Amino acid sequence: MFARLREDIACVFDRDPAARTRFEVLTCYPGLHALAWHRAVTSRLWRINLRWLARWLAHWARWLTGIEIHPGATIGRRVFIDHGMGVVIGETAIIGDDCTLYHGVTLGGTSWHKGKRHPTLGRGVIVGAGAKILGPILIADDAKIGSNAVVVRDVPAGSTAVGIPARIVDADDPHHRAAAREVGFSAYAVAADMNDPLVQAVHQLLDQAAASEARLDRLVAQLTQHGVDCTAAKAPAGGGSFDPEAINKLLDGTPGRFS
Repeated sequence: MFARLREDIACVFDRDPAARTRFEVLTCYPGLHALAWHRAVTSRLWRINLRWLARWLAHWARWLTGIEIHPGATIGRRVFIDHGMGVVIGETAIIGDDCTLYHGVTLGGTSWHKGKRHPTLGRGVIVGAGAKILGPILIADDAKIGSNAVVVRDVPAGSTAVGIPARIVDADDPHHRAAAREVGFSAYAVAADMNDPLVQAVHQLLDQAAASEARLDRLVAQLTQHGVDCTAAKAPAGGGSFDPEAINKLLDGTPGRFS
């Protein structure tokens, strides 16, 4: 028990630069309190079939820490729950070693049927603030779940899932895996170079629209040179001009992409 507690304290120092002393971590980190209570008390009571008592004590732990961990959940070593308020971990959830969860995370179910109905997190998974991982799905080793994502499908090892519903970005990319290993940790499961696939798709559509607009302008110019009246073709639909750069700024604030 004390060996686990020492590991948990050490992982707080590894992943939270705000941690100053062991006494501060022991007294001021609700994630540490919730995990210690789960391992030392409620999970043990659950395993010996004192299940009402386990649930009742888990209820009081939630009241004290703001973190709800069902006594039936399985939690590995060196798991860190940062801030913690609003975290919910369901009965059949499994969390592997070295995972990090931020506040507002839900490991929930999507079915009323008994049996495995909550997610399984592999080793080293990072789940950003407000993310919801729902159903008996697998979040494989070293995956990252972006803040406020809603994940309802398996996430491959080493990849990042973002959005509602969550989409996979940078999956199986050796360059990004090497960068992640070099950095060692990605707080809140976000990175400066992470691209949303929907935004990328819209950019490609805008590129195509801009190219089509340019071809149409050349065609109108040639027809006009041959005496064809192209006044109607020159007037854009809706009375406005097509400005891909303005749309691009709305998407990601990167001007000049289409210049």
